[in-house]
Amino acid sequence: MIQASICTIGDEILIGQIVDTNSSHISRALNDMGVRVTRMLSIGDDRNEIIGNLSRELALCDIVIVTGGLGPTKDDITKAALAELSGSTAYKEDARQLEIIGRILRDRGLDMLDINRQQASVPDKCEVIPNRLGTAPVMVFRFEKERFGRRSTLYSLPGVPFEATGALNDILEDIHSHYLTERILHRTVMTYGIAESALAKKLAGWEESLPESIHLAYLPDPLKGVRLRLSIYGGTSTDDGSMLDEQLARLRQILGDSIYSMQDDTLQNTVGRLLKKAGKTLSVAESCTGGMISSLITSVPGSSEYYLGSVTSYAVSVKENVLGVEDDIISRAGVVSSECAAAMAEGIRRLTGSDYSVATTGLAGPGGGSDKNPVGLVWIGVSSPTGTVTSSRLFKNDRIRNIERFAASALDFLRKRIESELNH
Repeated sequence: MIQASICTIGDEILIGQIVDTNSSHISRALNDMGVRVTRMLSIGDDRNEIIGNLSRELALCDIVIVTGGLGPTKDDITKAALAELSGSTAYKEDARQLEIIGRILRDRGLDMLDINRQQASVPDKCEVIPNRLGTAPVMVFRFEKERFGRRSTLYSLPGVPFEATGALNDILEDIHSHYLTERILHRTVMTYGIAESALAKKLAGWEESLPESIHLAYLPDPLKGVRLRLSIYGGTSTDDGSMLDEQLARLRQILGDSIYSMQDDTLQNTVGRLLKKAGKTLSVAESCTGGMISSLITSVPGSSEYYLGSVTSYAVSVKENVLGVEDDIISRAGVVSSECAAAMAEGIRRLTGSDYSVATTGLAGPGGGSDKNPVGLVWIGVSSPTGTVTSSRLFKNDRIRNIERFAASALDFLRKRIESELNH
């Protein structure tokens, strides 16, 4: 199977100044086409480190994809390092990239400077894939077996995420034309409400009975739950897909409504599909989640078809004066209570006229907890024409992680309520 390494270059990644999102996008794309990513590496802005590390990667993998370090400033040294690595003795100007640079500058009302023109200059031993979205071209270096012990190819991409992902299709086409890739089959199951350790215990018998060709991975995420990925690498049988589907059917029987999607998905997408299918609308009342539920819902394209609006009722006065939560509920049960969550859900549904509503009230921390209401406690309310239901969750995380889990739990509770009503 063709193996690949993904390398990021730049001190800004190593010191945590920016988050590397390129590697995950590239890895998914390579896996989908049958190239297995076996290594990921981050390298600082040091010429010797770049050359030494990339030489090792080229000896270990068929394909090395590099992102970063291709800007016009002096601290971007990747191009010079790659020239030395490839044995280039001169630079050449790529007319196609120069034309793109000129267009980009004209659109911004800027003049072409020498520093801009230099970005179209590349080592003479590389091939160029024009970067249509930016000024730094994609450089392709091909190495014969004699150099690193295997025939290998290095692709150097700009580090700007939308430019890197924008160039992916061209790179995948180039890989297809130079390598015979094998098939990788994936199936994904999204679960919520069961911790990774508890899920592994529940699935122990099923996992032990899996055919040897099927590989299982547990991939937890605070906003998505635990993603189960079943994979067959390099499969040749036409029955491989059916074998994976058979295992998914067994999973459904074991996990029931803890599964919210049989594809790589999110809770907000799932809720949106359910609402659109039923022709229903949604509103949200948030306290401890501070607008995160609304943000997740509106991150889904087309959410305006079912989402009406929200109130972030952080203060007690907003709960009472806007959502209509009665003072008696606050004084008797407290802000963090089943009664308050129910009243908030009913208040926002009454205010907006939505079919469904979801509300949250809780303690994200780090302070403010008590024996009765500890930090990490959230009450969730869901209201619909059939009535209002509430549920509580308790998490032991920091403030940001608690808020994420509160929001995800609210979406999952809403999801289960909608599914229950639609099935009756």
